[in-house]
Amino acid sequence: MTEETTRAERLLAAQAKAAELFAEIGSRGLIAPGVGEQVVSDRVRDLANELFGPTRHWHKRIVRSGPNTLHPYRENPPDRTIGQDDIAFADFGPIFDEWEADFGRTFVLGDDPVKHRLLADLPEVFAAGRRAFDADPDITGARLYAEIGRLAEARGWELGGWHAGHPVGEFPHEKIDGADIESYIAPGNETRLRRPDRAGRDCHWILEIHLVDRERGFGGFHEELLDLG
Repeated sequence: MTEETTRAERLLAAQAKAAELFAEIGSRGLIAPGVGEQVVSDRVRDLANELFGPTRHWHKRIVRSGPNTLHPYRENPPDRTIGQDDIAFADFGPIFDEWEADFGRTFVLGDDPVKHRLLADLPEVFAAGRRAFDADPDITGARLYAEIGRLAEARGWELGGWHAGHPVGEFPHEKIDGADIESYIAPGNETRLRRPDRAGRDCHWILEIHLVDRERGFGGFHEELLDLG
């Protein structure tokens, strides 16, 4: 087994634990009307500790609902209480055995058909973005971002953020420099996504799908490994 095979397997194992965590979020009904976003975030932190032992997170824990789902990662909207017939998403970056996961999912409360359509479209856009990545060995960050934007628009949504992904790996992974566009799936990144990182290892990527409906005032989020799985 090569070092790169081992790295890939450990990233996938970390992601599998994150997926288990998110399945428990849903089955235990942690995202519920009348509960504040910060309370949900703390409960998810405690759940991770219960399931896997003391768990660190390599980026800030995010739970957003209603109009807060319009905000991209870098913003910090005020804490909000989740309402009836609401939409919410969670974005967590737990570290398992020193390997990073970055996982995001959306939850819809109630029967609003547009919110349920968004919930269904998120994994579809993710899967189509992954197919675009798989089909083009030389795809750049800029080209993949443009394709994600096209896929979103075809379904009647807008992209909610200026980028659609970033590298992930051993903790701490290759530093993401906010001034370095090559660290993102974003306009202006004309470098190949399939490339070595600064240590000469394979660069692995997270794909983030943040779709929004600004007129209706909500969005959704779906995130996981792009090049593995």
